[in-house]
Amino acid sequence: MAFYDVTVMPVPTDRKDAHIDHSTRVAALFREHGATAVTDCWGAEVPDGKVTDFKKAVALEAGETVAVGWIAWPDKATRDAGWEALMKDPRMADMAPAFNGKRMIYAGFEGIAGA
Repeated sequence: MAFYDVTVMPVPTDRKDAHIDHSTRVAALFREHGATAVTDCWGAEVPDGKVTDFKKAVALEAGETVAVGWIAWPDKATRDAGWEALMKDPRMADMAPAFNGKRMIYAGFEGIAGA
């Protein structure tokens, strides 16, 4: 069964290019270690919610944009092995993200429907 890592994070708006560069470089490593797809998105239309929303979820501050991403894996076992290998991969040491990881939301999900 497909498995997905999903993230929501605040990124300084003026660091968009750095975020794109980081995302592009790290995506190649995820694929190398078993991911079937890596998708990163930049918030272009992120409305305010009445009860909750993406901005509240990451405690968005002035000058930041919400970004989301997901990594598709064939199954959880491949994901677990891929992450273990990634954490040992020396190239990851040079992959400093352009966002505040303390306010990033992340979780793993089993696929249940869709392509």
